[in-house]
Amino acid sequence: MAVAEQRTLPAQFVEDLGKDLATQITAQTGVPIVTTGIAGISQQPGETAEGFKARQDAAKAFTTRQQSLAGLAPQIAARDPLQTQAQQVAQAGIGSFQPFLTAAGQQATAADTTLGGISTGAPTTQQIQDFMSPYQSQVIDASLAEFDRNQQIQEQQIRDQQAKLGVLGAGRAGVQLAEFGTGAARERALLQAGLLQQGFNQAQAARQQDIANRFGIAQAQQGLGGFQAGLGAQQQALTGGDVKQLGTLGALNQAQEQAQLDAQREATRQATFQPQEQLDRFAGQVTGLMGGYPAQFQQSITPNPTPLQTALGVGTTLAGIYGAVNPRPLFADGGDAKEGIMQVAEIDMLKDEYDQYVFDLLEQRPEATPMSFEEFRRMVLSGQG
Repeated sequence: MAVAEQRTLPAQFVEDLGKDLATQITAQTGVPIVTTGIAGISQQPGETAEGFKARQDAAKAFTTRQQSLAGLAPQIAARDPLQTQAQQVAQAGIGSFQPFLTAAGQQATAADTTLGGISTGAPTTQQIQDFMSPYQSQVIDASLAEFDRNQQIQEQQIRDQQAKLGVLGAGRAGVQLAEFGTGAARERALLQAGLLQQGFNQAQAARQQDIANRFGIAQAQQGLGGFQAGLGAQQQALTGGDVKQLGTLGALNQAQEQAQLDAQREATRQATFQPQEQLDRFAGQVTGLMGGYPAQFQQSITPNPTPLQTALGVGTTLAGIYGAVNPRPLFADGGDAKEGIMQVAEIDMLKDEYDQYVFDLLEQRPEATPMSFEEFRRMVLSGQG
C-alpha cells in the first residue's frame, strides 16, 4: 500500500522546549513533597532506602528554598502599643471591686452582731437592772444619810426649844417629837422611793434609747444588706464585664497567634511548591509559544493496485506500443518476417506479465483461481481496442 504523508512541524526551538518541559514534568512527578527540613525526616517502617533517600534529598532542597525565599516570607505586624496598654489596664481592673464587697460584708456582720439579742417585748427587771447606774445605791445611801443627819438636827432643835420652855419630857413635848419622827420617816421613805423611781426611770429610758439605737442599727443593717445585695448584683455584672474583656483579649491574642500560624504556613507552602509553580509558569510560556507555531499532520493513502490491475496495465501498455508500430491486429495472418518477430516478442511479454499476475495473486490470496492466459490476453486486447 502506498502512503503519502505530509507534516508541518513547529520551529526547532519550540520543539526543544516542549521536550524539555516533558522531561521536567516527568522528573518532577517522582519528587516527594516534604514540608520540613532534614532534621524532621526519619525513615518510616517499610520504607525503602531509595524512598528514604529521595525524601532526604527533597528535605534538603526544601531547606535551601526556604532560605532563598526568606525575603518573601509573610510578615506579621506587631501589636500596637495602645493595644498592649489596653490589655494591661483591663487585666489590672479585673477583680478590683472585690475589696469593696469584702468591706461591705464586714460592716453588715458587725451591725448584725450589735443588733443581736434585742427583745421588743415588755422589759423585764433584769433588762432594766442592766441599765441601772452602778452608783445608784451609793446615791440613795448618801441622800438618806444626809436626810437622817438633818432630821437629827431638827429633832435636837425641838428638844432645845422644849428645854428653854421647860416642857422637855412633858407629854405634849413627847407627842411633838413623835409627830416629828413620823413625818420624818414618811419623808425619808418618799425620798428613798423617789430616788429609786428616778433610777428606774433613768434605767428604763436608757433601755428604750438602747432599743432605739439598736433599731437604728438594724435599719442600717437592712440598708447594708440591700447595699450588699446591690454589690452582689454589681459583682455579677462586673464579672460578666470581666468575662467579656477576657474574651475580647483572648480573641485578640488568638487572632495574633492565628496570623502567625498563617504566615508560617504560607512561608512553608511557598518553599514546598516553588518547583511546581516554576514548572507551571514555564509550561504556560511554552504552551503560548507552541500556540504561535501550531503543528499540523496530514496523511493521504493510495491503495496498491491488484495483481490483475498491474498485469493488465502493463499488458495494455505493451499492446498500445505494438499497435502504434503495427496497426494490424496481433496474430493476423500473413505479414513479413519482421512482423512475425514482433508478434512472438509481444506474446512473450504478455506471458511474463501473466506469470507475474499469477504469482502476485496466489501470494496475496492462495485460495484464488487465476484466469487462463487466453482470457488474460483477450482482456488486454479489449483494453487496447
